[in-house]
Amino acid sequence: MISKDVLRGLFLFEKLDDEKLEWLASHGEEREFDAGVTIIRQGDPSECFLVLIEGEVVMSTETPAGVVTMTPTSQPGVYAGATSAYLGDRAPATYFHSLRATKPSRLFALPAKKYGLMIGQWFPMAVHLLDGVRLGGLAQREIIDRRQRLTALGTITAGLTHELNNPAAAAVRAVGELRDKTRSSRRRLAELTELGISAERLRALIDMQESCAEKATKVPPRSPLEISDAEDELGDALEEAGVDEGWELAPPLVAAGFGPGGLEKVRNAVGNEHLSSAMHWLAEATEISQMLDEVTDATERISSLLASAKQYSQMDRAPYQTVDVRELLESTLTMFRGKIPPGISVATDYDPELPPIPAYAGELNQVWTNLIHNALDAMEGTGTLTVRTRLEHDTTALIEICDTGPGVPEELRERIFEPFFTTKAVGEGTGLGLDISFRIVAGRHGGDLRVESVPGDTRFQVRLPLAELLVP
Repeated sequence: MISKDVLRGLFLFEKLDDEKLEWLASHGEEREFDAGVTIIRQGDPSECFLVLIEGEVVMSTETPAGVVTMTPTSQPGVYAGATSAYLGDRAPATYFHSLRATKPSRLFALPAKKYGLMIGQWFPMAVHLLDGVRLGGLAQREIIDRRQRLTALGTITAGLTHELNNPAAAAVRAVGELRDKTRSSRRRLAELTELGISAERLRALIDMQESCAEKATKVPPRSPLEISDAEDELGDALEEAGVDEGWELAPPLVAAGFGPGGLEKVRNAVGNEHLSSAMHWLAEATEISQMLDEVTDATERISSLLASAKQYSQMDRAPYQTVDVRELLESTLTMFRGKIPPGISVATDYDPELPPIPAYAGELNQVWTNLIHNALDAMEGTGTLTVRTRLEHDTTALIEICDTGPGVPEELRERIFEPFFTTKAVGEGTGLGLDISFRIVAGRHGGDLRVESVPGDTRFQVRLPLAELLVP
């Protein structure tokens, strides 16, 4: 029989009197386990309540998304097993988790029925309080988890909508102008025909327009002042050549690299009598080409955003896969683009030597979302967000989300990963973002999440193993 002194040395029983310790010692027993032995297994009948006396154990829970493993502990007095047996007939019939000895260990084992009877008789009020806290906690956690997901979804949706709106609006505007320019261009060609332009000259004019469209993509960048001077020069040349409204024709032609020298080439190709109509048609045809380029750019931007959204949500992909961390980070940043204040700049520093890693990609994107969102909040509209990756010791991927905010006070650093702990004002945070992130990184990926912070330089560091996670 286990001694009362051993039981009294465990924080769980240290306040009990001798009579109660005698009762525990007579109804329970001490059990020993070698390292690597599974003490209880999730899903087996819930038959005993276990308390660690000496050694080290680790708890793990199988979920629909995979196994979540807690940090091994050697704290005497930690408990596991039939912890809800005090609920009587409402107690779970099977263990909710598995427990494994990571070092040779000694545990106190008390039959579940005896444990439930003990709690009910010795602490009747506590049973009601625990039951109420359990039910209320489950309901609260479900509500807050749902709110957290909806808040993150709302943030990402707003950013994506904003980003999609810009290219979509540009495409709609360009298409509307294309209708007018196409109609006017047809009339200019009809006007040239009525003026008796020959087929050879018309062909030469069309060839010049196609050449102008090709050169437009190769025009070297110029400053606004240089562009304005070029437009004035071409506008004056058109006016001198008798081309009416030459100042309106200059901007699209200059954007395509057309200058006064080109004007003489058109005169030589079509003749002076057709120069005005030819220049109007050439300017409109050039604008049509430029608008088509705008529509192409806008639709490609929309396609790129949708591809990023698909990458972020990991649609049509297996949950556990080999992924490029840079792609995950870029897709998350794309989702945030519309929500980043103009006073915050974004810098990326990706290590080209970092190989793909095995991971639950969709869950890691949730981690990046939480960390980036917190970094943006910390900077309050001004600063630099830095996303960095590194290869550590050839075995670990290091991902850093850095901000230039005021930092995390030293006394709070150990608490920021606790559930429901938040430094934000009431109503602005649930205190679950970092807890969820930690559970995803540590529990789901066998990695590590920590923070290093001084004023002006806060770094949330995610370390992920390059090797595939071995499920215990």
